[in-house]
Amino acid sequence: MSTKRPEVPYGTLDLLVLKTLESMGPLNGYRIARRIEQLSENLLELNQGSIYPALLRLGQKGWIKAKWGVSETKRKVKIYTLTRSGRRQLKSGVEDWEKTTALVARMLEVNS
Repeated sequence: MSTKRPEVPYGTLDLLVLKTLESMGPLNGYRIARRIEQLSENLLELNQGSIYPALLRLGQKGWIKAKWGVSETKRKVKIYTLTRSGRRQLKSGVEDWEKTTALVARMLEVNS
């Protein structure tokens, strides 16, 4: 069995973050990353160099908002929440993802 971790296509992390916030509610960046890793059964490994630029990008697009809060360990952290615009983007992103994966599956089946 291969131990190589799968590469996540560009833009997929944004979709995973939006979905995590939709299902879990407000979270800090560390908790978002750990939840995505947990659901991927640790096939994805997210570090600060990937999760925080994604959070910044999503905030700049208006899909999430951040406010200062306190973590379980009493540290000052940014807590991220999904915006109305983010919910619309998530719906659109899921639809696009489903169309794309159906197309790839169809092409792999036809060309095998």
